[in-house]
Amino acid sequence: MSIEVKNLSFSYARHTVLSDLSFSAKNGELMSILGKNGTGKTTLLRCILGLLSGYGGDILVDGTDIKALSHRQLAQRVAYIPQTSYPAFNFSVFEMVLMGTASQLSNGISPGKEQKRLAFEAIKQVGLESLSGKSYAKISGGERQLALFARALAQNAKLLVLDEPTANLDYSNRLMVMEQAKRLSERGYTVLQSTHDPEQAYMFSSHILALKDGTILAQGTPQQVITTETMAALYGGDLRVESILNDKMRVLAPAHIVEGRDDNEEKSNFCNTGSDTAADADERLRALG
Repeated sequence: MSIEVKNLSFSYARHTVLSDLSFSAKNGELMSILGKNGTGKTTLLRCILGLLSGYGGDILVDGTDIKALSHRQLAQRVAYIPQTSYPAFNFSVFEMVLMGTASQLSNGISPGKEQKRLAFEAIKQVGLESLSGKSYAKISGGERQLALFARALAQNAKLLVLDEPTANLDYSNRLMVMEQAKRLSERGYTVLQSTHDPEQAYMFSSHILALKDGTILAQGTPQQVITTETMAALYGGDLRVESILNDKMRVLAPAHIVEGRDDNEEKSNFCNTGSDTAADADERLRALG
């Protein structure tokens, strides 16, 4: 399932959020959208999901403009995985996943054998078989995210849209979720995720889109985008990108740490330029007064 965004712009009243964005992703790709808070990442995803309609430009899914699709048709092509989900009722993991089949049913029709088969298969794909009957609210944050992946798979959509899927997870759960996202892209799904983590984006993405102030600062492979120059421009400040493990990872750090400088000591030296005693200071104040 491919996606192509052409000259996309969006504004809230007179405030421009997105300006002339163009990019594409195809089957088997995991694209990360990287940027600071307020740069338009979530607004971009909401446009792709059809939740915001007042945009300029075009969004094509497998060559079809999403404006020409009904909500049901779009749901059959695009699945959404949020940061987290807290159901109002005590649903089991299986029941949560089964909800993903709703777009396949007519109004008022309950899921049948085929929908249940799809739900079981999706749960198996993400490795949650042992938790199928357990309360969704009582499993770990990482396991809940995997259940949401399974719900998206049961939806049978081939474009997966993830809005900061690891934002509230600990390190091991972040790895578990991102490894699942990578596996799905390798199976032919198109995965589009927003993230605040350049290092995670470098490790797991095939392509990265760097957004700044609603425009594209850079796009390309992780090696092309996660560089000192681009990250300094994206986040501001004196930053360095360092390659480790034969460039399997790149880490982002303040320049003074990479270079071994002590910023606190430099600030102290700047503020205390002499070796004056209290008496010396008093003498100068009397001279000035």
